[in-house]
Amino acid sequence: MWPILLLGLFGLLIFVERFLYLHKGQIRTDVFLSGIRNLLEKSRLVEALTLCEETPGPVAAVVKAALLNHNEGEARMRGAIQGSALVQIASIERRVGTLAAIARVAPLLGLLGTVCGMIEAMFGVKLGGAYANMGTISGAFAEALITTAFGLAIAVLTHLAYHFLSGRVRALVNDMEYAGHEIMQALLLDDKGAAAAAKADRTGVE
Repeated sequence: MWPILLLGLFGLLIFVERFLYLHKGQIRTDVFLSGIRNLLEKSRLVEALTLCEETPGPVAAVVKAALLNHNEGEARMRGAIQGSALVQIASIERRVGTLAAIARVAPLLGLLGTVCGMIEAMFGVKLGGAYANMGTISGAFAEALITTAFGLAIAVLTHLAYHFLSGRVRALVNDMEYAGHEIMQALLLDDKGAAAAAKADRTGVE
């Protein structure tokens, strides 16, 4: 029972830590991007970068990578966004897979405990011979089955926690993809507008 209970406690600690981490990184992406666009329209790149640094979560990190490389061309900017996204995905997925492993191991530990308890009960029957107390034997069998019950209970709860966190991870990944696409389009459009304005100025001077 002790390994099963320790495994359940370990899973609970992982769930709480990951839940708080992912909750902190969840922001209102549309509102954040609207603020960034407003600053870019006013040519306040430094303020946009500051807003990214002050905003927690992977979305802000991806947008910051795009802003830092907006003058390097579309290919370089796309690569920076993808590189930042890969780093952020590795961060938000950290330890989530451990919950899946706990969910698989817990019932196996419970079954192992039950088998060991059954073996001990059978030895008790053998030692008791014809005078073995059936009440004691049935109690030993019931006690042996407790480990399987606890193992299955922890597995069910851990499975639910894993799927819940996986959903939060997928939501953050979708937000990152959306934010990366939107900010890249906005920066490319802004660069094209600036280039067109500069061309018009040169034409007017000539």
